[in-house]
Amino acid sequence: MEMQHVHEGKVSVETTPREEGQQVSKESKRGGWITFPFITASVMGLSIAAGGWTANLIVFLITEFNVKSITATKIYNVVLAFSCLFPVAGAIIADSFFGSFPVVATFAFVSLLGMIMATLTATIHSLRPPRCALIGSDTCETPSNLQHAILYMNLTLAALGFGGTRFTIATMGAEQFDKPKEQGTFFSWFYFALYIGNVISYTAVIYVQDNVGWGLGFGICAIANAVGLVVLLLGKRFYRQVKPMGSPFMSIARVMVAAIRKRKISRASGSLDYYFGATGNMLKMEDGSPTKSFRFLNRAALKTEGDRQLDGSYARSWRLCTVEEVEDLKKLVRIIPIWSSGIFLGTPIGVFGSLTILQALTMDRHLGPHFKIPASSFAVFNLLATTISIFTIDNFLLPMWQNMIRRPLTPLQRIGIGHVINILAMVGSALIETRRLHVVRTHQLSGQLGLVVPMSALWLVLPLVVIGISEGFHFPGTIALYYQEFPKSLKSTSTAMVSLLIGIGLYLSTTMIDLTDRTTGWLPDNINDGRLDNVFWMMAVIGALNFGYFLGCAKIFKYQHVEDHDGQSSELAY
Repeated sequence: MEMQHVHEGKVSVETTPREEGQQVSKESKRGGWITFPFITASVMGLSIAAGGWTANLIVFLITEFNVKSITATKIYNVVLAFSCLFPVAGAIIADSFFGSFPVVATFAFVSLLGMIMATLTATIHSLRPPRCALIGSDTCETPSNLQHAILYMNLTLAALGFGGTRFTIATMGAEQFDKPKEQGTFFSWFYFALYIGNVISYTAVIYVQDNVGWGLGFGICAIANAVGLVVLLLGKRFYRQVKPMGSPFMSIARVMVAAIRKRKISRASGSLDYYFGATGNMLKMEDGSPTKSFRFLNRAALKTEGDRQLDGSYARSWRLCTVEEVEDLKKLVRIIPIWSSGIFLGTPIGVFGSLTILQALTMDRHLGPHFKIPASSFAVFNLLATTISIFTIDNFLLPMWQNMIRRPLTPLQRIGIGHVINILAMVGSALIETRRLHVVRTHQLSGQLGLVVPMSALWLVLPLVVIGISEGFHFPGTIALYYQEFPKSLKSTSTAMVSLLIGIGLYLSTTMIDLTDRTTGWLPDNINDGRLDNVFWMMAVIGALNFGYFLGCAKIFKYQHVEDHDGQSSELAY
């Protein structure tokens, strides 16, 4: 027989062998690689839609809403940050109440509404101000309050839809597989599909927006979003839908409160009797007690006379928690330092991504005599580099490493390599910007709007590619580490934590751009008059300091789950 347990104190149910066999048979028909085409196709459609409105947002704000360039970068980073922070809320909703599939489907529909609204905004002239003849001039007409309201409502819907689907669908995909190796393979293909979708939007969609019309460009995004939603719904009968287990954060809060309330209890006095739950659910530990790390928290699972009910039994409360709940909180505490080191990894990427578009707008973007690369499309080089890097790393570098070293590259090692490459990209960006400013001064272009610096924008490809290689190492490594090490009750939240650190990093990048703009002369609206190179040098220094912090966190971190030779996951207690 198999005991089925539900969090938050709900009654456990014991199944009969016949019922158990029926459940296993039914479950065996769900999940697995049959779900892969539906999920990856949906990811690609949603990515095309999301990339189509986010990638060219700065240019859209500058050219269609007459927003100043530095202000446009701040709005861009805030919108992206919101869309990266919201997945945490989506993950909590999925883990606690509805499961992954309903959350993904709902927010894919919200995203579709945002795409439809964006199409209408770009098509109906009264919904935006008159286009300015000299972009960046003080004479340009600003948007009205109504136009501002419609713009921000559009951005909110699109950001909500983007944020509610992007990482929750990653968890949904991982739930279809049992072995950590298969889950790791899915995560790599998830990022591959994500970036391929973005490549399409960063090239074809942006080209249509810049050269044909914004209305048609956003219309393509709406169609891609609709296709992604339909494909997702078509695969519903094949999905393994993991039932939510109640809010895990309430359990975390109970552990902290119970440990504090029992702080005066001496652990050395008498024999220690720990609570494993009403069903007797025992963790696989050598002595049947909680792990020895963070011993203060163990008090939350320590039975005392004050915890006994009137009938003599014990039950979970704000004074008594199960050992499993205590261990879940410990897993979170262990991984928080590693997670925090990723925040300042996202900050330089946020600053770099937005300012690179401003650089491209001032440079010669011609490829041949007739074709001009859209400024926002330069990010495609980053996406291609990331996609190729993920494929190369997983299919060639990792097997080669394992054959040479006789052990696999750990997620922390993969993340660390990404840190180093990211620093090198910031240094490269600083050197290229130094060269661009030299050309500006040589040709006496300072103080003039709308003039093209006679320097090829293809110079920007080099740091974009290096950043892409960095992302190919640390993003898949990070999401695999979190999914592997987070408690089972927080699997959706684990993948969303990647989005959370990116979101915080983007908010910090906005704050950093704002502080730099206010305290220095490095970031005027006309970047030809500024010192953008100093900003990139500052990012390189921050990245180096953050890498040192990461090394310190990695040194004290211990894996709780490792993969056996047969591909199964085992838990280590220490």
